[in-house]
Amino acid sequence: MAVGEDRTFEKVIAGAIAVVIILFGIGWVTREDPAQKPYISIAGGGFIYNYREADVFYGFTAHVLKPVPIWAWLIADFEDPAGGPPLTVETRLHARSVRYGVRSPSVRGVKAGKPYRVSIRLYDRTRTELLWSGEKAFTSQIDDTVVPDKPLTIGPGYFPNPELKGS
Repeated sequence: MAVGEDRTFEKVIAGAIAVVIILFGIGWVTREDPAQKPYISIAGGGFIYNYREADVFYGFTAHVLKPVPIWAWLIADFEDPAGGPPLTVETRLHARSVRYGVRSPSVRGVKAGKPYRVSIRLYDRTRTELLWSGEKAFTSQIDDTVVPDKPLTIGPGYFPNPELKGS
């Protein structure tokens, strides 16, 4: 190699190193610190009306954004549309999943346009340390009067409900 080629090679290497340092600096300045992220975000949710089975419930999807302690508890208190105490649902979190569907027990008395609150808390496995908490409200666009009092079908084959034959 000639002396001129040596200097060109050194300049290319120095330029490449400078570009890498600049890109690393930009990445470091614009990065999101994982410690600043919440443990969970609510990805969506709402009311489900199953008129065939005469069932109404509501729920949400929780997305884990950063690692949680093993066997942590996700506890949700759903407002009861019929009144009364909140309907509590508890879910254990594990390392194999980052999405959890949480739904209320069956509810009745849902009114269109009225927001129903859900209080969500994340605890460690012993339920002594609160790691995260949040609230979400879900509003139905229709009343639950569209759902019959008794299921229209029964069983896995959606057979007609024999109790409704006389109707």
